[in-house]
Amino acid sequence: AAQYAREAFVRYQADALTVNPYMGFDSIEPYLEYPECGLIVLCRTSNPGGSDLQNLTIEGGRKLYQHVASLVTEKWNKHGQAALVVGATFPAELADVRGIVGDLPLLVPGIGAQGGDVQATVNAGKTAAGTGLMINSSRAILYAGKGENFADAARGAALATRDEINRWRADIDKS
Repeated sequence: AAQYAREAFVRYQADALTVNPYMGFDSIEPYLEYPECGLIVLCRTSNPGGSDLQNLTIEGGRKLYQHVASLVTEKWNKHGQAALVVGATFPAELADVRGIVGDLPLLVPGIGAQGGDVQATVNAGKTAAGTGLMINSSRAILYAGKGENFADAARGAALATRDEINRWRADIDKS
């Protein structure tokens, strides 16, 4: 892990990485030694198969994803550089994670092709200030068009997604 961290942050000059916590802290710790770089930790992913492990009930009656959220928030986020991946396809669990992590940033995949709902995502995952979400839509934008109009179709899909996110953020700002 130390060599991977060095390759990513030094050789390739990455600003941030997504990492898998399921091998424990010693597999995450070398990445945290680069406090100027972000680390986005998988927590409750948007894919259906994520439930195979992330939704397991562990000691104390908690779900594994809840335990990961607590570990990152309480122990692993040494330099304030961490964020969590929490999918838009599970808005109740997104709200649950927000309750555990406070203002920690969340990377939220699952909008678009995976079927995540923008309104539910914003309402479930926002901080008290109405921020804290990096909402991602990939396939709905990448595959929005074909041929010569690909770029225009992709741009249109990206702008429509942005506008919908901002529409629900605006509702937050009014309350």
